[in-house]
Amino acid sequence: MSDGTERGNDGTERGNGGTEPVRGGTDEGRRSVTVRVPAKVNVQLAVGAARPDGFHDLANVFLAVSLYDEVTATPAGTLTVTCEGPDADKVPLDRTNLAARAAELLAARHGIAPDVHLHIAKDIPVAGGMAGGSADGAGALLACDALWGLNTPRAELLDICAELGSDVPFSLVGGAALGTGRGEKLTELPVGGAFHWVFAVADGGLSTPVVFGEFDRLTEGTDVPEPAASPALLEALRTGDTTALAGALANDLQAPALSLRPSLAATLAAGTDAGALAALVSGSGPTTAFLVKDAEAAQAVAAALTASGTCRTARTATSPAPGARLVPYG
Repeated sequence: MSDGTERGNDGTERGNGGTEPVRGGTDEGRRSVTVRVPAKVNVQLAVGAARPDGFHDLANVFLAVSLYDEVTATPAGTLTVTCEGPDADKVPLDRTNLAARAAELLAARHGIAPDVHLHIAKDIPVAGGMAGGSADGAGALLACDALWGLNTPRAELLDICAELGSDVPFSLVGGAALGTGRGEKLTELPVGGAFHWVFAVADGGLSTPVVFGEFDRLTEGTDVPEPAASPALLEALRTGDTTALAGALANDLQAPALSLRPSLAATLAAGTDAGALAALVSGSGPTTAFLVKDAEAAQAVAAALTASGTCRTARTATSPAPGARLVPYG
């Protein structure tokens, strides 16, 4: 499974690209904790040149959208992971899963054993450039913190998220944020209204490290500018101006994703032909994102995309969405 994570030369990992999570201990007799965590779309992903360590500096404007995974943590004799939902067979169930790694890192910080069963109910497309794996890591972290009654400070949870991968902090925070550095340094952004989206899910995935590698190949010998957030895009988010946001969407990984998967061009064209205001590859792909004017337009574009035969399925969603949250018990 691609989890939106880029690997540096040293083998460490990083991702592409709200409000404070509600956390707390377990109730008396409570046997499980469930956390709901959103997908994301990168409304801007500006990529700098490859650094000596193999990473890239980013200006990554994240927007959380209303497609969610749920992670349930239950006491167990050892760390185990199970998964259900679309493409669940593509989700690793061993210690490479970011949910399992989150439990291990949190337990290590507190000197306890990571004895927990993590069950992931998938609804975010797998390996689709929407941070599904990162969402599961953030969800597991919050669920285990509540299950074990640790009350870990939010700043420490965000540190653990950054250790897991550079998309993971945003999965915890949600809303809208600018990610700089490797994408993990977040500045939360104001959003002045709701935005409507359609996401076309492709067959198969795209490896984020491979897409970054293709970016390096395509830009070799050129002067890659320092990444910076677009003032026009930030203003469109602040004012809730859908038309202005449509004109400012940008993704430096779109060209390499299309180079690796040329068929995505037909999906992008089908969505815009159906009336989408703008279209782009979501993150490193292969999911494609379409900004539309309202809920009615979203349904029409989703239907047209499904009928076009250029994608496996199409999903509607709104943004911004909250970050990882406990599902109320009982």
